[in-house]
Amino acid sequence: MTVLVTGGSASGKSAFAEMLLARLSSKGRVYVATMEVFDEESRKRVARHRAQRADKGFITVERPRHLAGADIPTGAAVLLEDLPNLVAGEMFGGGDAARIVPDLTRLAERCDHLVVVTGDVFADGATYDPATQSYLRTLGEAARAVAAMADAVVEVVCSLPVILKGALPCLGLTDC
Repeated sequence: MTVLVTGGSASGKSAFAEMLLARLSSKGRVYVATMEVFDEESRKRVARHRAQRADKGFITVERPRHLAGADIPTGAAVLLEDLPNLVAGEMFGGGDAARIVPDLTRLAERCDHLVVVTGDVFADGATYDPATQSYLRTLGEAARAVAAMADAVVEVVCSLPVILKGALPCLGLTDC
């Protein structure tokens, strides 16, 4: 099963994605961390996410770009946290944004379950410089591609999952 989880900043999407993956599979859980740590704020975010997933049986793979090069076993249950950071790593960290969707497609084919977290960064209506506009366009294209291949798309609003596409198995997460 492939699931795209989206939501605004601090909406609870990461906690929901971790809970979902933990309920989908009890073995071979891999957390693909895509954020590069540059400052104190990002260190705090990483520490918060590590504490949040402690004791949930995840193996962490740090991969800010070139997802195809990650050592992820076939049949694993994978949580990719998150698409905006992967896009930024590819675009601004010496990678290649054109490989994001093909890499995610291959990963989904190899996994038993893939949960991809993305953020809703498109609602502010601000005007940005050309580099940021290119980033947002690339992120939007990647999110649309993942949504198209996903079995389910869930938006998390105030820690509440709202199913936008498909259905989740009855895991005690939503009304069945």
